[in-house]
Amino acid sequence: MNELALNLQETRALHESYLHLHAHPELSMQEHATADYIQGRLNDLGIENFRCGGTGVVGIHANGPGPVIAFRADSDGLPIKEDTGADYASVATGVLPDGTEVPVMHGCGHDTHVASALAAAQVLARSTDSWSGTVLWIFQPGEETAAGAQAMLADGLWDKVPHPQVVLGQHVFPFQTGSIAVTEGSAMALADSLKVTLFGKQSHGSQPQDSIDPIVLGAHIITRLQSIVSRELHPLSPAVITCGTFHAGLKENIIPDRAEFTLNIRTLTEEVRAQVLSAVTRIIEAEAAAGNAPAPLIEPLYSFPRLYNDPQQTQSMASAFGTEFGAEQVRFVPPAMGSEDFGALADALGVPNVFWMFGGFDTTARPAPVNHSPHFLPDYVPALDTGVRAALAAIGYYVGSAS
Repeated sequence: MNELALNLQETRALHESYLHLHAHPELSMQEHATADYIQGRLNDLGIENFRCGGTGVVGIHANGPGPVIAFRADSDGLPIKEDTGADYASVATGVLPDGTEVPVMHGCGHDTHVASALAAAQVLARSTDSWSGTVLWIFQPGEETAAGAQAMLADGLWDKVPHPQVVLGQHVFPFQTGSIAVTEGSAMALADSLKVTLFGKQSHGSQPQDSIDPIVLGAHIITRLQSIVSRELHPLSPAVITCGTFHAGLKENIIPDRAEFTLNIRTLTEEVRAQVLSAVTRIIEAEAAAGNAPAPLIEPLYSFPRLYNDPQQTQSMASAFGTEFGAEQVRFVPPAMGSEDFGALADALGVPNVFWMFGGFDTTARPAPVNHSPHFLPDYVPALDTGVRAALAAIGYYVGSAS
């Protein structure tokens, strides 16, 4: 689809969009200014659009008869203080749901995703003779908290637009620009986050016999949880159990009466997910009983669905990427234990989806920092070029004049 390619003016607009978005990130489900910016750009392109799911935006890009496809780009930032040294680095702050003020940055590349999608939309708006059909541009909020896709679905997303035959999406990753990675079948993990509260009995640090120590109890639980993967699961069933926070006590000589910690659990199938969650609950409750403590409180925080790439559609996308970038720049990779709520959009309709990764860094010049790092800063000129070309190659496969 050589007809669908950026010209110089569109490339400049792409860079301007990225620099603006990178400098002005917003927390999950608070992407108000970001949504306004997206709608402004879509309005300039003459693309019908509306808000959905609070801070989500949907564009309906109709151009004659033909397939209907959806292309999703997520828009939220992260509560991370940027440490990239870039002159366009974020100095933004936001407020978490618990009232805590935090720095905010685009530490996972969602600015890259939005800018690439807007640029692809601009190319299609200019090149109406080169394609036919309808492209639904889904600018989704709240991916980082698994809230955004569900919010858009709850707001009647698929009742307001023509139903697509496939949902497409992409993510920038720390590998070489100009290259694409795809996965057939299970592509990204299910994820469950839990908050656990342990209850004890407070005492002076010199009188432990009068206490029920929730810190010691928590240490036993967290250590024991690691045995689930190594001793209860089949060796070929990947899973991860991570304790990301642990809070207890106010002073070194006081044994506190409660402790709180959070868990993040990653699995690749519903069966293993159920097995792990059951084992986690069993161990927490049993260790509390063994420590003579009151029953613990286990609260779900959020869950990400499995991301499953339709094998046939994935092969088609790999072929399209091979044509665009060269077959040597497209590789098939095993499932990742990271998670995405992207899959919920297609699952709600029972249609296939394809999600791929594109390189965002010149790894010959410097090591690439990982996503969610304060140092995450794609080499935006080649990264954006890769993202837009990948988006147009994928979209063009379905609606292009040669499709």
